[in-house]
Amino acid sequence: MALEIERRFLVRGDAWRSLVSWSQPLRQGYLVATAEGFTVRVRQSELEAWLTLKAAASADGLVRHEYEYPIPLRDAADLLALCPSQVAKMRHGLALSGGVWVLDEFQGANAPLVVAEVELEAVDRMITPPEWCALEITGRHELSNSALARRPLASWSVAELRAVLDF
Repeated sequence: MALEIERRFLVRGDAWRSLVSWSQPLRQGYLVATAEGFTVRVRQSELEAWLTLKAAASADGLVRHEYEYPIPLRDAADLLALCPSQVAKMRHGLALSGGVWVLDEFQGANAPLVVAEVELEAVDRMITPPEWCALEITGRHELSNSALARRPLASWSVAELRAVLDF
C-alpha cells in the first residue's frame, strides 16, 4: 500500500527563495473531499496531469494512503471543469536536506498563503525545519488543500485569519 509521510509548515518571509531549484504552476480540483480525509484530486501543471486518491492512515495527519496516476492533459482539463472546488498555486522545489521539500505559494482567493511541505521516508525521521517555517500545520484540516479549495482564505473572518496567520 502506498503511503505518504508529510509534515507541513506555514512560511513567513522569503528567505526560502534562494533555495528554489525549480518552479511550476499547478491547478488542482477535488472531485471528492470528505471530512474523514478521503479525497480524489485532479492536478494539472503546464505539461503533466495526475489523478490522486488519498485517505487518512494516521489520526495526526502525518501519514496518508496515496495513489497517484498520470492522466492525459485533456482528461485533466475535463475533470477540472467538473470540480466544484479548486486551488491554484505556484509550486517550488527546494534544495534542502532531510526529505523532499516543496513550497506552495497560493494564488487567487488563498493568496498570500505560503506553505512548505517535506515528504519523509519514515514517520520517525527527524528534521530541523528552516527558520522561515514559522508554524507546523501538519494535521490542521482547515489548512489542507482540499479545505482551502472549498473555503478559501478570502472567505475567512478577520478573527479566523488572525488566529491562523498571525503566528
